[in-house]
Amino acid sequence: MGTSAVSFLAPAKLNLSLQVFGKRPGGYHHIRSVMVPVSLYDEVTVEEASAGISVICDAPGIPTDAANSCHKAAALFLAWAGIPAGVRIRIRKAIPAESGLGGGSSDAAAALKGLIALTGKHPSPEALLAMAVRIGADVPFFLPGGAAFVEGIGERLTPLPWDVPFHAVIVRPAFGLSTREGYARLGREPGDPPPRGSIPSFRTFSDVAAVVRNDFEEAWGPSHPEIAAIRRELLSSGAVAAGLSGSGSAVFGLFTSEREARAARGNISTGDGAGKERTVFVARSI
Repeated sequence: MGTSAVSFLAPAKLNLSLQVFGKRPGGYHHIRSVMVPVSLYDEVTVEEASAGISVICDAPGIPTDAANSCHKAAALFLAWAGIPAGVRIRIRKAIPAESGLGGGSSDAAAALKGLIALTGKHPSPEALLAMAVRIGADVPFFLPGGAAFVEGIGERLTPLPWDVPFHAVIVRPAFGLSTREGYARLGREPGDPPPRGSIPSFRTFSDVAAVVRNDFEEAWGPSHPEIAAIRRELLSSGAVAAGLSGSGSAVFGLFTSEREARAARGNISTGDGAGKERTVFVARSI
């Protein structure tokens, strides 16, 4: 290897829209989603090591064994590259887990970029996409950067020119939610999605607000009423639109300016009324 250590920022994402259709063979579902990266970041550092793969994370509860997305990325990349040496991956977390903000997937994409920079070996776009899909459905989105219309299981990306910047207040309740359980609750039968119309375009803030929807809100609503409660809080604080990101549990509200977003943040309760703390972020589209 060449350089001994490289670091990349790993941004969170918001699913401004997320539709879930039928199951595919293998258990994944067909989705359609408008996804936008935002300025809430983990940091992933990839370092040379004598042998093996080790992952170190500063957040409690994050697995650091072979279940970790960065560990999976390193195993796939080193096998592809035929490199016998090992790597050490350090993750500094700011994106909460089980929030629908894509932290683990973004970390894996950052690890892949780090491994490319560290080794100087560049997989073909097809080989890199195949690795990303094997790690997780959201990983392909984070490789190129920028907003995208996402289809398939997450591997089909149409870049979206993003000329409508926004600020978001993101509220992560005291609980996380399991993606696997969320899909199970939706109860989708096997089958292909209906034909797609034209890919949405975004010229005004109204265009952005109009697409906000998420099928997982119906899955979690009965058992987790706080999701709807946070959404109402955001709207009453001036959000132009508000919704769940990914499979949850984070809820976002969209604002046209940082000033409005920060004012709204001051109105959002940091408790859920039962003594449990919420985490509240302000981020911008990037």
